[in-house]
Amino acid sequence: MVTKEQLSSEKYQELEQYINELPDIKGELITVLHKAQKIFGYLPKEVQYFVGRKMGIPTAKVFGVVSFYSYFSMEPKGKHHVAVCMGTACYVRGAEKVLNEFKNLLGIDVGKTTEDGKFSIEGLRCVGACGLAPVVLVGEKVYGRVTPEMVKDIIAEYN
Repeated sequence: MVTKEQLSSEKYQELEQYINELPDIKGELITVLHKAQKIFGYLPKEVQYFVGRKMGIPTAKVFGVVSFYSYFSMEPKGKHHVAVCMGTACYVRGAEKVLNEFKNLLGIDVGKTTEDGKFSIEGLRCVGACGLAPVVLVGEKVYGRVTPEMVKDIIAEYN
């Protein structure tokens, strides 16, 4: 049986190997952070420290990049990641009410994960599907013209 420590060690080894195989690490911070998030699922401070040390970059710079780009997450995401588009078309057509219903039914706020690790929620700027507004993504699955009344059934699909 593989322990949590071994799994973590294997992940760090995978990331270190990726960094070491880059022909030139200069200018590759975002690429490395994408890989790190793919490996770990998110970018906790320990992973940011590791990336900084391995790339010879101050941790403050790594943190600055991670906190600037909305793609990167410093919190673990749930098994089913819910993203509600908050772009103009979606917002005007009720996305805020849809988001509030997800928050209410799941008992968490934006950027958080349920205690059981099943769900996490975020608001996105735009998913580029304005004709389907308001739009919700659960993982890769797209839901269009979502109303607050539909939220309960969407959640039920993943329970």
